[in-house]
Order: sequence, then C-alpha cells, then structure tokens
Amino acid sequence: MADEAKAKGNAAFAAGNFTEAVSHFTEAINLSPTNHVLFSNRSAAYASLYKFTEALSDAQKTVEIKPDWSKGYSRLGVAYMGLHSYNDAVLAYRRGLEIDPNNEPLRSGLAEAEAALARSSRPRTGPGVSLFAEAFGPDMWVKLGNDPTTRGFLQQPDFVKILQDLQKNPNNLKLYVDDQRIVQAMGVLMKVNVQTRGAEDVKMAEASSRWSPEGKRPAAAEADTVKEKRPEPEPEPMDLSEEEKEKKEKKAQAQKEKEAGNVAYKKKDFETAIQHYTKANELDDEDISFRTNRAAVYLEMGKYEDCIKDCDEAVERGREIRLDYKMIARALTRKGTALVKMAKCSKDYEPAIETFHKALTEHRNPDTLKKLNDAEKAKKELEQQEYFDPQIADEEREKGNQYFKEQNYPEAVKHYTEALKRNPKDPKAYSNRAACYTKLGALPQGLKDAEKCIELDPTFAKGYTRKGTIQFFMREYDRALETYQEGLKHDPRNPELLDGVRRCVEQINKAGRGDLSPEELKERQAKAMQDPEIQNILTDPVMQQVLVDLQENPKSARDHMGNPLVMNKIQKLISAGIVQMR
Repeated sequence: MADEAKAKGNAAFAAGNFTEAVSHFTEAINLSPTNHVLFSNRSAAYASLYKFTEALSDAQKTVEIKPDWSKGYSRLGVAYMGLHSYNDAVLAYRRGLEIDPNNEPLRSGLAEAEAALARSSRPRTGPGVSLFAEAFGPDMWVKLGNDPTTRGFLQQPDFVKILQDLQKNPNNLKLYVDDQRIVQAMGVLMKVNVQTRGAEDVKMAEASSRWSPEGKRPAAAEADTVKEKRPEPEPEPMDLSEEEKEKKEKKAQAQKEKEAGNVAYKKKDFETAIQHYTKANELDDEDISFRTNRAAVYLEMGKYEDCIKDCDEAVERGREIRLDYKMIARALTRKGTALVKMAKCSKDYEPAIETFHKALTEHRNPDTLKKLNDAEKAKKELEQQEYFDPQIADEEREKGNQYFKEQNYPEAVKHYTEALKRNPKDPKAYSNRAACYTKLGALPQGLKDAEKCIELDPTFAKGYTRKGTIQFFMREYDRALETYQEGLKHDPRNPELLDGVRRCVEQINKAGRGDLSPEELKERQAKAMQDPEIQNILTDPVMQQVLVDLQENPKSARDHMGNPLVMNKIQKLISAGIVQMR
C-alpha cells in the first residue's frame, strides 16, 4: 500500500501537482515511516511549493534514517538555499560529495551555494556593483513564485532563461527592458508597484510584433519558426530505492526473455521458447502473459496438463493483483482449449464448456464464443454416439407398439422417443410415433415425424400413408392426394395408399360439385386463403384472366382447359372451395 501511495505521489509530482504529491507521500510515510526515499521525495515536493522549512525538516529526517545516501544532502542543500542559509547549504553539499564525489547535482548545487554565499558577503554599494544586483539574488525565485502576477511567468522557458542571464550579469537588464514580463518582475523584486499591460494585452502585442500590416510574417519571425523548440523544464526526478531499481531492471530483462521466447515459438523451437518464458516468469511474476505464452507452447506440444496448470496459476495470480480482465479471460480460454483436446467422452466436455463460460464472463470474445459453441456441438454428437444402441432401440420400439395397441398413446410416444435416441436412423420409429401424434391430435408433430420417416427411407410406403393421413385430417386434400400418389410409385398396389387416393378425390369432387355445406365451404375457403400457394394462384394476372374467361367466355375457357398447368391450378382452387364447377 505504501508503494501504491508512493507511485501516486511520483505521478502527481511529474504532472506538477505538488500539493497532491505531498498528500500521497504523507500517506506513504504513515504506512512506512522508516523509508528514507519517501521523506526525500516529500522534501522535493515541499521545495517545489517554496515551503522550504518543511522541505528542510524532511531532508534532515532523510539523512537521519540513511546518513550514507548522498541524495539526502542534496535535499538539505536545496532547503537551506531556499531559506537563504547559504553557509549551511555549502556544508550540506560538501558532505554529500564526500560520500559521492562524482555526483553532478551535488557539484552544481555546491557551486550555486558558494556563489550565493559570496554575493551575500559583498558590500551593497560601491564601485562596480549594480543597483539591481541584489534584486536578482537567490531568493528571486521565491519572490516571483509567491506573487500571483509573476508566478505564471516561471512556466515560460524563455523568461526563466532571461532571469538566469540577469543573475549572472545584472547589467544586461537594459537588453530586456522592452519585455513587459521583466518590468513586472522588477516591480515585484524591488517592491515597486509597476503598471503593466494585462495578459491579453501582452498576447496582442506579441501577435502584433509577429505579423506585418500586410498579414505577412516578418523575416525575423520566420527565422524564429525554423529554430528548434526549446525543451520544457522537467521536474526533479524522483528517487527509487535499491529494491525498486532492481525490480525495474528485472521487469525489463523479463520482457527481453519474453521476446526471445516469442521468436523461438514462431520457429517451432518449443523447448527454447519454454526456457525463455520460464526465465521471464522467474524475473517478474506480475506479468501473467509469461505463463499464458508458455501454456500456448505446452498446448502445441500436446502437454495439456502442463498447459492447464500454467493457465490456473495465471488466473490465480491475475486476480491477486487485480489484473486486466481480458488477460484472465485469455488464460481461461486457453485452459478450455486444452480441456477440449483431452476430452474422450461427452462428460469430458463439461469442464471445458464451464471454463469457456467463465472466460466469457470475464470478457466476451468472439473467438471464445466460437470455441464454446464447437465444444457444445461436439458434446452433443458424442452423447448421441455413446447412447446409440440398435438392439435397445428395437426393444423400446416394441414397448411403444404394445402401449399403442392398448391405446396408451402418451406412454407409446415416450418409448418411441427413447428408441429414436438409441437409433436416430430408424424410419419405423418415426412412422410409429407419427401415428401416436395423429391419435393425440398433435398433427404438426406427426407431420414432421412422417416427413423424417420418408427422408430416411423414401421407399417405405408406411411413411407416405402417415403423411397423407395427417394432411387429409388437416383438410389439405390436394397435398394429401400428391403424397398418396407419390407413395404408389414405390408400392403401386398398397391398399392404404389406394384408399387414400379415393378419399381425397371424393372430397375434391365434393367441393367441385358444390356439395359442401355453407359451414364446410366457409371453413375450407378460410383455410385455403392462408395457404401461400393458393394466394399466389389468385394474385397471378394470367390466372385472374382465366377465372374471368371461365365465367364470361366459354370459347377461351375451353382453350384454358386444354392447358395442363392451368388445369392443375384450377383443380387446386376447386379443392380449396374457391372455385365451383356447375
């Protein structure tokens, strides 16, 4: 938790949010009060807020906890400089250099402290001393930062560079008197109320100086655009403990091992790939991609148990450190794939299907969804294969036949259904179940079974009998007649088929002669109007003209009657009760 608070403080410091950084570093210190790096970092944040008393206190705590760490003395020096204690700053920087003689920040800090000490020891007036030298002293930055009218200027690199030049040579002030920012800064430093233009006026003035009346950029301005943009000043880098540095180096090395593993994997050099991924995981166990990549190699090698083990560890570790749900979903999907590869019976697919469902809960990925669907389909097919037993199917069908004879149709359906599970290719079971459905009045289910029976064995006459009977009961006499006639092609002397033809013709002729009762006619017409085939005939312009000719033009009607296609459609309309012949 202290590391997490510290990381937030570092991020806030890098973003220039120094107050927020102090808050996070304070939280980290409360959790880890002996960590010298935390006090050092908070000292830097306080110094950035010009709170040098607090910065000094944290710097002193830093060197107290770790007196052999040179960075602590650098923090001391900065705090003393901000408090104008130049002699103490010099001593602090020198002490740090005794520990780390080649430390460049300490060297530059010492030079600045010694220069400030020398300036503070000079007489304030006399030959060769600039009237403005004191204004550009070491406390200049504090004064400008504390004043709201000049604080924003310190974020402008060119303004900072001008002030640094004036610190070195105050007599160069005459070179910058046209810069309104410098005039305002001088007023603050010398405690003089200087009237300057507002920020908008300055922007307008700058814009005016960059553009000529003709709207063209002057040559000097054009030259400025070619110059390389000066980098923005960066905040002072934050310190990392030795443990953090080591961890960072290990993470970088782990990524190199992963890349080497990826190269080996692409070359099908699986053993080498495993070695690299294993090394990467040893260096950094917070990146579960090392485990999932190694699992992918095991999957390719057929080492499914090793693959599953890696995936389980990746999921467990990912949840411990609250990793991205997509990474966890990837590990689960890979585990599910391994489980599918290991499946030998339908029950073996159940853990794979469960794993794919878990992966989809983490992240709905199309690839995972496809794997789930494939696994469920394979499980169902395998179940059917495992359940297939023609001998038991025949026994169940015979039981169904017995219940049918006893007119116990629901029980018969149950046994016929079991028979079909044991042998889905038995046309007799479909035919018998169709007969049961017909007795129970479940005509659509019966029709479906009869059609499946014919599909499995187109020469089985009983299938046509079942289908024709159901269509007859549904008063689809034309279709029933076609079914019976199709069956007679395979068994021309079948008495049930012949009787079916006779009954259909009788019903069709009855409609043609107008022998139907008004209720029967109305019912048949209503049913016919729902038939797409009848609707197509009635909306066909040619047939509409034919129907008109049958009523009004006997000669044309005779011509139409000689056309087999037209007659077939007329016959359908007669059977449906739409047309009656007199």
